[in-house]
Amino acid sequence: MKNLICILILMASSSIFGQKGNIEVIKDGRINALVEKQSKVTPPDIKPQIDGFRVQIYFDSEKTVINDARSRVIARFPKTDTYIAYNAPNFFLKAGDFRTRLEAEKYKAEIEADFPTSFIVAEKIYLPRLEKDEDQ
Repeated sequence: MKNLICILILMASSSIFGQKGNIEVIKDGRINALVEKQSKVTPPDIKPQIDGFRVQIYFDSEKTVINDARSRVIARFPKTDTYIAYNAPNFFLKAGDFRTRLEAEKYKAEIEADFPTSFIVAEKIYLPRLEKDEDQ
């Protein structure tokens, strides 16, 4: 009796696992394009950075105050890049990409009348802009 039950179970299980058939996958054609796009290796979109100095001009917890200060700096020095950083709870306005502390000191002296609490900070900077001589 036990042997008969075992034989029936083996026969039933072999017919269950022995099925054959075709599987058809229906998908949107954009999936392959998305997979291909995501699998591409792209270089990071960053500028090279070096050690240098920036002048921290202002800090406040209100973004509108920082934006107002930034507009005053840009109006007076349009060729100097400005940066806003957020470190809770304050926003920090920094300006310039100075390679030497002396360059940063000169810039600080120029803005000191408008921003007397500004000071120089050492950090990673982007490569400064190169200006062409107009005499040549």
